[in-house]
Amino acid sequence: MKINKPKFWDKKKANFLTYILSPLTFLIKINNIILKLIPKKKFDQIKTICIGNIYLGGTGKTPTSLKLYQLLKAENYNIVIGKKYYSSQKDEMILLKNKSNFISSKNREEIIRLATEKNHELIIFDDGLQDRKIDYDIKFVCFDSKIWIGNGYLIPAGPLRENINSLKKYDGVFLKITNENSNLINTISEIKKINSKIEIFSSRVEIKNISKFNLSNEYLIFSGIGNSKSFKEILINNKFNVVEEKIFSDHYKYKDQDIQRILKISKKKNLKTLTTEKDYVKIPGNLRDEIDFIEIDLKIDEEEKLIKFINSKINETN
Repeated sequence: MKINKPKFWDKKKANFLTYILSPLTFLIKINNIILKLIPKKKFDQIKTICIGNIYLGGTGKTPTSLKLYQLLKAENYNIVIGKKYYSSQKDEMILLKNKSNFISSKNREEIIRLATEKNHELIIFDDGLQDRKIDYDIKFVCFDSKIWIGNGYLIPAGPLRENINSLKKYDGVFLKITNENSNLINTISEIKKINSKIEIFSSRVEIKNISKFNLSNEYLIFSGIGNSKSFKEILINNKFNVVEEKIFSDHYKYKDQDIQRILKISKKKNLKTLTTEKDYVKIPGNLRDEIDFIEIDLKIDEEEKLIKFINSKINETN
């Protein structure tokens, strides 16, 4: 059974639960030591980019992967997006399939083989920085700039898959900005102290289909994503009148009764019902008619600098 992310993970300071759970982080530490010791393989036939995270969930990997796909396709790269198959992440795979040239398999090496057979020259992996076998040509880490690293502890005492010092081995960082007061300067300073050579790119979420909404309406919103706070913030920043919110666990599989319950509340209170595109694709088809979703577009600051950086990294590995 899926559970919501513990709220104490995102506190800036450790609390009692953090200290209680800290001894259990040795499992993650051992795993990360093993990751360092196992030799990883690069692939000469195709270039690889990984968009991943070390903070668990809600950092914008999938929108960033799609944006990078669009930018590099415009540069005439023969490109594909790859994602390891997880039955619990079908929502993200549906979005990627709908919006890109997409390959999925239960094994990332198999994805590379399939992409190579189709003569693709570049593959973007949505997730996979912790893969034990693949040494990607370019490795990006995604963060939500407001949450940053939460309390800074490893799972289960905090939200981190790896210690923040692991930024030393990565090439770039994407900082998703949903709030201009997100302490961005300090975050960038912290990153640069760890890795002075790492490239940092900020991104902002825009609502592509905002013109279809009547902002004078009152809305009930619901989501089952890694960072539901970010979804609500985007709506409020765009002047949506959010009066009620229902939050589910990340990748939650909606049942008919879940949606019927939401729609019953909306009708009773005369509210419009709104969710994310990622959640919408999971709603049973017969219950979608009375629900809207926002379609987002990621805007990356300094796009030309990003493309130039990627080109230089790819060329240096030739």
